[in-house]
Amino acid sequence: MRVLVIEDDRELGAEVAGGLRSVGYAVDLAETLADADLKLSVNGYDCLVLDRLLPDGDGLSLLRRRRAAGERVPVLMLTALDAVTDKVAGFSEGADDYLVKPFAFAELSARVSALCRRAEHPLQAIVKIDDLELDVSRKRVRRGGVLLSLGAKEFAVLELLVVRAGQVVSRTEIIEHCWDEPDDPLSTVVDAVIAQLRRKLGPPIMIDTVRGAGYLIEANPPS
Repeated sequence: MRVLVIEDDRELGAEVAGGLRSVGYAVDLAETLADADLKLSVNGYDCLVLDRLLPDGDGLSLLRRRRAAGERVPVLMLTALDAVTDKVAGFSEGADDYLVKPFAFAELSARVSALCRRAEHPLQAIVKIDDLELDVSRKRVRRGGVLLSLGAKEFAVLELLVVRAGQVVSRTEIIEHCWDEPDDPLSTVVDAVIAQLRRKLGPPIMIDTVRGAGYLIEANPPS
């Protein structure tokens, strides 16, 4: 899952981005509305964390424009403006959630997770494919009832493949959803993560390679 944090306080932005990365999200940062517009024009995001009081305007103006253009990416307003009228304005312009500063990171993480799950068609809290069980909220994976130890990137890639079960997911799509701009890995890094996932998931292999296209987990694998 890839998140864009739009926050002009560099220390707070870095703290939020670092925290979200530690629990498996790919995170990009923008300090202005202009920078956010640029990133939104070239990247796809599963959630936006949007401050209101930015150097070049109110975050609500970005939200208003994006909603008017038909974009439905979930948006969490993260702001010090705590009056009821401010919250009503946020929801009226199309915000999906509203969190007031100061805040507990655990709550922010839970709210971002809920918005990302809601956006994915929606994705259930626990997803099962054959003997694979993915607990999205707890970031846990079991296969054949055995709890597996996955790294943050491994879980993120597996989650994307499970969300898109039955569809081929290209290396480019995996990079866009599971890595952020500072990482910008080569496709060989994706291959390495897939290899690690296959090793940890064990036989029979669930992640198929579609030559020249990407990777696939069958929605209903043959028995």
